[in-house]
Amino acid sequence: MNIVGLSKRFFSDRRSLHGINNALVKTVFSGRKPIFGFSGRSFHELRKTGNFVVPRVFSLSRNISTNASSSSKQPAFLRWYLKKLESHPFMTKSITTSLIYMAADLTSQMITMQPTGSFDLIRTARMASFGLIFLGPSQHLWFSYLSKILPKRDVLTTFKKIMMGQVLFGPVSNTVFYSYNAALQGENSEEILARLKRDLLPTLKNGLMYWPVCDFVTFKYVPVHLQPLMNSSCAYIWTIYLTYMANQTKADS
Repeated sequence: MNIVGLSKRFFSDRRSLHGINNALVKTVFSGRKPIFGFSGRSFHELRKTGNFVVPRVFSLSRNISTNASSSSKQPAFLRWYLKKLESHPFMTKSITTSLIYMAADLTSQMITMQPTGSFDLIRTARMASFGLIFLGPSQHLWFSYLSKILPKRDVLTTFKKIMMGQVLFGPVSNTVFYSYNAALQGENSEEILARLKRDLLPTLKNGLMYWPVCDFVTFKYVPVHLQPLMNSSCAYIWTIYLTYMANQTKADS
Protein backbone atom coordinates (compact mmCIF):
# COMPACT_ATOMS: atom_id res chain seq x y z
CA MET A 1 0.00 0.00 0.00
CA ASN A 2 1.34 3.40 -0.90
CA ILE A 3 1.03 6.72 0.93
CA VAL A 4 -2.19 7.60 -0.90
CA GLY A 5 -3.77 4.35 0.25
CA LEU A 6 -2.69 5.04 3.81
CA SER A 7 -4.21 8.50 3.75
CA LYS A 8 -7.51 7.15 2.40
CA ARG A 9 -7.67 4.55 5.15
CA PHE A 10 -6.77 7.22 7.71
CA PHE A 11 -9.66 9.48 6.76
CA SER A 12 -12.16 6.67 6.18
CA ASP A 13 -11.50 5.18 9.60
CA ARG A 14 -10.66 8.39 11.51
CA ARG A 15 -13.26 7.75 14.20
CA SER A 16 -11.32 4.75 15.45
CA LEU A 17 -7.88 5.13 17.00
CA HIS A 18 -7.48 1.40 16.68
CA GLY A 19 -8.12 1.65 12.94
CA ILE A 20 -5.42 4.26 12.54
CA ASN A 21 -2.97 2.06 14.40
CA ASN A 22 -3.82 -0.96 12.24
CA ALA A 23 -3.40 1.06 9.07
CA LEU A 24 0.03 2.22 10.17
CA VAL A 25 1.20 -1.26 11.16
CA LYS A 26 -0.07 -2.89 7.93
CA THR A 27 1.58 -0.21 5.82
CA VAL A 28 4.90 -0.50 7.59
CA PHE A 29 5.12 -4.31 7.55
CA SER A 30 3.20 -5.29 4.38
CA GLY A 31 6.00 -5.00 1.78
CA ARG A 32 9.35 -6.63 1.57
CA LYS A 33 11.17 -3.36 1.75
CA PRO A 34 10.86 -1.63 5.08
CA ILE A 35 9.17 1.77 5.18
CA PHE A 36 10.49 4.53 7.42
CA GLY A 37 13.50 2.34 8.27
CA PHE A 38 11.53 -0.36 10.16
CA SER A 39 11.36 -4.10 9.38
CA GLY A 40 9.46 -7.03 10.83
CA ARG A 41 12.38 -7.98 13.01
CA SER A 42 12.44 -4.53 14.65
CA PHE A 43 8.84 -4.66 15.81
CA HIS A 44 10.03 -5.19 19.40
CA GLU A 45 11.67 -1.79 19.16
CA LEU A 46 8.25 -0.20 19.18
CA ARG A 47 6.40 0.65 22.39
CA LYS A 48 2.63 0.65 22.79
CA THR A 49 1.06 3.73 24.32
CA GLY A 50 -2.69 3.25 24.58
CA ASN A 51 -3.88 2.05 21.16
CA PHE A 52 -0.91 3.54 19.27
CA VAL A 53 2.37 1.88 18.42
CA VAL A 54 4.97 4.55 19.18
CA PRO A 55 8.66 4.12 18.26
CA ARG A 56 11.05 4.57 21.16
CA VAL A 57 12.81 7.32 19.30
CA PHE A 58 9.66 9.43 19.66
CA SER A 59 9.69 8.99 23.45
CA LEU A 60 13.39 9.84 23.54
CA SER A 61 12.77 13.03 21.62
CA ARG A 62 10.06 13.99 24.10
CA ASN A 63 12.50 13.47 27.01
CA ILE A 64 15.16 15.55 25.30
CA SER A 65 12.70 18.35 24.59
CA THR A 66 11.50 18.24 28.21
CA ASN A 67 15.05 18.52 29.55
CA ALA A 68 15.82 21.31 27.13
CA SER A 69 12.71 23.24 28.12
CA SER A 70 13.48 22.87 31.86
CA SER A 71 17.04 24.04 31.24
CA SER A 72 15.81 27.01 29.23
CA LYS A 73 13.72 28.11 32.22
CA GLN A 74 16.93 28.90 34.17
CA PRO A 75 18.05 32.54 34.10
CA ALA A 76 20.60 33.26 31.38
CA PHE A 77 23.26 34.35 33.87
CA LEU A 78 22.86 31.14 35.91
CA ARG A 79 23.21 28.99 32.76
CA TRP A 80 26.32 30.95 31.79
CA TYR A 81 27.83 30.62 35.28
CA LEU A 82 27.18 26.86 35.48
CA LYS A 83 28.83 26.40 32.07
CA LYS A 84 31.87 28.33 33.29
CA LEU A 85 31.99 26.16 36.43
CA GLU A 86 32.04 23.10 34.23
CA SER A 87 34.58 24.34 31.67
CA HIS A 88 36.88 26.43 33.93
CA PRO A 89 36.11 25.46 37.57
CA PHE A 90 39.39 26.63 39.08
CA MET A 91 39.37 30.13 37.59
CA THR A 92 35.60 30.62 37.99
CA LYS A 93 35.67 29.82 41.71
CA SER A 94 38.73 32.02 42.26
CA ILE A 95 37.18 35.05 40.56
CA THR A 96 33.87 34.50 42.37
CA THR A 97 35.61 34.40 45.75
CA SER A 98 37.59 37.53 44.87
CA LEU A 99 34.43 39.46 44.00
CA ILE A 100 32.70 38.35 47.21
CA TYR A 101 35.69 39.44 49.31
CA MET A 102 35.77 42.78 47.53
CA ALA A 103 32.06 43.34 48.18
CA ALA A 104 32.43 42.28 51.82
CA ASP A 105 35.30 44.69 52.42
CA LEU A 106 33.41 47.61 50.87
CA THR A 107 30.44 46.77 53.09
CA SER A 108 32.72 46.63 56.14
CA GLN A 109 34.16 50.04 55.29
CA MET A 110 30.67 51.51 54.84
CA ILE A 111 29.68 50.30 58.31
CA THR A 112 32.74 51.76 60.06
CA MET A 113 33.30 54.80 57.87
CA GLN A 114 33.13 58.29 59.36
CA PRO A 115 30.70 60.78 57.75
CA THR A 116 33.61 62.60 56.09
CA GLY A 117 35.57 59.46 55.27
CA SER A 118 36.22 57.78 51.94
CA PHE A 119 36.79 54.23 50.74
CA ASP A 120 40.24 52.71 51.09
CA LEU A 121 40.50 51.05 47.68
CA ILE A 122 43.99 49.71 48.39
CA ARG A 123 42.58 47.81 51.35
CA THR A 124 39.79 46.46 49.12
CA ALA A 125 42.35 45.38 46.55
CA ARG A 126 44.22 43.45 49.25
CA MET A 127 41.06 41.60 50.22
CA ALA A 128 40.13 40.86 46.60
CA SER A 129 43.62 39.56 45.81
CA PHE A 130 43.50 37.22 48.81
CA GLY A 131 40.27 35.69 47.52
CA LEU A 132 41.72 35.35 44.02
CA ILE A 133 45.17 34.03 44.88
CA PHE A 134 44.56 31.92 47.99
CA LEU A 135 41.02 31.33 49.18
CA GLY A 136 39.32 30.59 45.86
CA PRO A 137 41.88 27.97 44.75
CA SER A 138 42.18 26.47 48.24
CA GLN A 139 38.39 26.09 48.53
CA HIS A 140 38.28 24.32 45.18
CA LEU A 141 40.95 21.85 46.28
CA TRP A 142 39.57 21.45 49.82
CA PHE A 143 35.98 20.62 48.87
CA SER A 144 37.11 18.30 46.08
CA TYR A 145 39.38 16.49 48.53
CA LEU A 146 36.63 16.11 51.14
CA SER A 147 34.21 14.74 48.56
CA LYS A 148 36.72 12.04 47.64
CA ILE A 149 37.69 10.87 51.12
CA LEU A 150 34.18 11.34 52.59
CA PRO A 151 31.76 10.90 49.67
CA LYS A 152 28.62 10.21 51.73
CA ARG A 153 26.10 12.88 52.78
CA ASP A 154 24.70 11.35 55.95
CA VAL A 155 24.72 13.30 59.21
CA LEU A 156 27.77 11.53 60.66
CA THR A 157 29.88 12.17 57.55
CA THR A 158 28.72 15.77 57.46
CA PHE A 159 29.88 16.32 61.03
CA LYS A 160 33.25 14.75 60.17
CA LYS A 161 33.67 17.29 57.38
CA ILE A 162 32.68 20.13 59.72
CA MET A 163 35.25 19.01 62.29
CA MET A 164 37.97 18.81 59.66
CA GLY A 165 37.10 22.31 58.54
CA GLN A 166 37.32 23.69 62.07
CA VAL A 167 40.53 21.84 62.93
CA LEU A 168 42.43 22.15 59.63
CA PHE A 169 41.05 24.50 56.99
CA GLY A 170 39.84 27.28 59.29
CA PRO A 171 43.05 27.80 61.29
CA VAL A 172 45.25 27.58 58.19
CA SER A 173 43.17 29.96 56.05
CA ASN A 174 42.83 32.53 58.86
CA THR A 175 46.56 32.37 59.64
CA VAL A 176 47.42 32.96 55.97
CA PHE A 177 44.81 35.75 55.76
CA TYR A 178 46.18 37.74 58.68
CA SER A 179 49.80 37.17 57.66
CA TYR A 180 49.16 38.07 54.01
CA ASN A 181 47.26 41.23 54.85
CA ALA A 182 49.81 42.35 57.43
CA ALA A 183 52.72 41.74 55.10
CA LEU A 184 51.10 43.87 52.37
CA GLN A 185 50.72 46.66 54.93
CA GLY A 186 54.48 46.59 55.53
CA GLU A 187 54.59 44.78 58.87
CA ASN A 188 57.68 42.73 59.70
CA SER A 189 57.73 39.16 60.99
CA GLU A 190 57.63 40.15 64.67
CA GLU A 191 54.64 42.41 64.09
CA ILE A 192 52.87 39.69 62.13
CA LEU A 193 53.41 37.18 64.97
CA ALA A 194 52.12 39.70 67.49
CA ARG A 195 49.01 40.25 65.35
CA LEU A 196 48.40 36.52 65.13
CA LYS A 197 48.69 36.16 68.91
CA ARG A 198 46.19 38.96 69.39
CA ASP A 199 43.63 38.27 66.64
CA LEU A 200 43.80 34.62 65.55
CA LEU A 201 42.39 32.90 68.64
CA PRO A 202 39.39 35.29 69.05
CA THR A 203 38.66 34.83 65.34
CA LEU A 204 38.63 31.05 65.63
CA LYS A 205 36.38 31.21 68.71
CA ASN A 206 33.88 33.44 66.93
CA GLY A 207 34.06 31.15 63.92
CA LEU A 208 32.84 28.25 66.05
CA MET A 209 29.56 30.11 66.54
CA TYR A 210 29.07 30.79 62.81
CA TRP A 211 30.73 28.29 60.48
CA PRO A 212 29.37 24.92 61.71
CA VAL A 213 25.84 25.94 60.70
CA CYS A 214 27.00 27.14 57.27
CA ASP A 215 29.14 24.04 56.79
CA PHE A 216 26.29 21.69 57.69
CA VAL A 217 24.06 23.16 54.97
CA THR A 218 26.96 23.20 52.50
CA PHE A 219 28.10 19.61 53.01
CA LYS A 220 24.65 18.10 53.47
CA TYR A 221 22.64 19.71 50.67
CA VAL A 222 24.89 21.52 48.17
CA PRO A 223 26.54 19.72 45.20
CA VAL A 224 30.34 19.55 45.34
CA HIS A 225 30.93 21.87 42.38
CA LEU A 226 28.78 24.56 44.03
CA GLN A 227 30.16 24.18 47.56
CA PRO A 228 32.90 26.84 47.12
CA LEU A 229 30.24 29.29 45.93
CA MET A 230 28.04 28.48 48.94
CA ASN A 231 31.02 28.79 51.26
CA SER A 232 32.04 32.13 49.76
CA SER A 233 28.46 33.40 50.03
CA CYS A 234 28.47 32.55 53.74
CA ALA A 235 31.90 34.17 53.93
CA TYR A 236 30.40 37.48 52.79
CA ILE A 237 29.02 38.15 56.28
CA TRP A 238 32.04 36.61 57.96
CA THR A 239 34.46 38.66 55.88
CA ILE A 240 32.83 41.90 56.98
CA TYR A 241 34.02 41.00 60.46
CA LEU A 242 37.31 39.52 59.25
CA THR A 243 38.40 42.54 57.22
CA TYR A 244 37.58 44.78 60.16
CA MET A 245 39.82 42.68 62.39
CA ALA A 246 42.60 42.49 59.81
CA ASN A 247 42.77 46.26 59.36
CA GLN A 248 43.01 47.23 63.02
CA THR A 249 46.12 48.97 64.31
CA LYS A 250 49.33 47.02 64.71
CA ALA A 251 49.64 44.76 67.72
CA ASP A 252 52.36 45.43 70.27
CA SER A 253 55.31 43.21 69.45
